Amino acid sequence: QVQLVESGGGSVQAGGSLRLSCAISGYMGSTYCMGWLRQSPGQGREGVAATDSDGSSCVADAVKGRFTISQDNAKKTLYLQMDNLKPEDTAMYYCAADPYNSCPLSYRLYNAPPASYGYRGQGTQVTVSS
Repeated sequence: QVQLVESGGGSVQAGGSLRLSCAISGYMGSTYCMGWLRQSPGQGREGVAATDSDGSSCVADAVKGRFTISQDNAKKTLYLQMDNLKPEDTAMYYCAADPYNSCPLSYRLYNAPPASYGYRGQGTQVTVSS
């Protein structure tokens, strides 16, 4: 069982920055996929960024050049640095993980962060005003 707890959300003006953190507890295998999802009202869930146990990572085209995913293995924490935020980034952001599987084929072929994982946190709200 894996538990994921997000923090760091809030309200900012367009152009501002936030850093989301995800505290990870429980067992993660040597092969895993972790990432961030977001969902806004009336919209489907969207993969924002992902990182694989092989050290690779990717971000969605909509946030490329503005968002960066990273992890601190010693602290068992996943981060999402969000810069130059836009109103369209407003959403609930979720940390998510597949603790025993590497990222799916779409991640490797198309640089597409997954939109579905086996485990997900409760989410943290990000609101960007214009």
